Amino acid sequence: MASPKIQSLPHAVSELVHDGDVVALEGFTHLIPFAAGHEIIRQGRRDLTLVRMTPDLVYDQLIGAGCASKLVFSWGGNPGVGSLHRMRDALSTGWPAPLTIEEHSHAGMANRYVAGASGLPFAVLRGYAGTELPEHTDTISTVTCPFTGEELAAVKAINPDVAVVHAQRADRDGNVQLWGILGVQKEAVLSATRALATVEEVVDELTPVPGAIVLPAWVLDAVAVAPRGAAPSYAHGYYERDNAAYKAWDATSRDRESFTTWLKTLQEDAS
Repeated sequence: MASPKIQSLPHAVSELVHDGDVVALEGFTHLIPFAAGHEIIRQGRRDLTLVRMTPDLVYDQLIGAGCASKLVFSWGGNPGVGSLHRMRDALSTGWPAPLTIEEHSHAGMANRYVAGASGLPFAVLRGYAGTELPEHTDTISTVTCPFTGEELAAVKAINPDVAVVHAQRADRDGNVQLWGILGVQKEAVLSATRALATVEEVVDELTPVPGAIVLPAWVLDAVAVAPRGAAPSYAHGYYERDNAAYKAWDATSRDRESFTTWLKTLQEDAS
């Protein structure tokens, strides 16, 4: 018998992601949780604060669909292609909803997750020197080392209401295994109040894989099976990155009419 934590994706999103939440969908280069992002769009969530290192297409889609009111991030773009046109439209014109941003460096964001996962109020790093980010971001400050007197950057911990990650597989108890290039998925889950993992498949046993980590069932609230749930990004060992889809998104997202057509298709695909 499978664990009750293994749920359908619509049910898990309905239970765990609420209007006004701080939501982190993490996954670096591959294992980006597109299926979960699309389900959040279908369920019409609003006023979300989206958090992510390297927000790319999935956040452009969420912003274009009107789900977000704020973006907390480090570097945003369509990797290898160009800009995020729906994000730019929301920032410059407020369509379909006004969007505010809070920008960090990658190191700053990673340290913020680590602090949140560790139960600490902030993290310390050597960073942001020579940049103007501290002047515009109130979650960046400085702290003086009590041992050397050195002034260091301090960043406020991130503790999302909900973290969403995608992984290769889970066992029937709800333990989740992921491998390949890993980002801050573990830290995002451990720093969040609630956590959802989508997986390619459920297996009887999580056999060892070089470089793999396991998120134990007790740190997750729900696991949902979503085959190709990271596409068009890739899932190491399962499928490759769909580079054509990233290029095609540039044209789809450039104007509101073509994006609206895409959004309608996404909604119809679920029915």
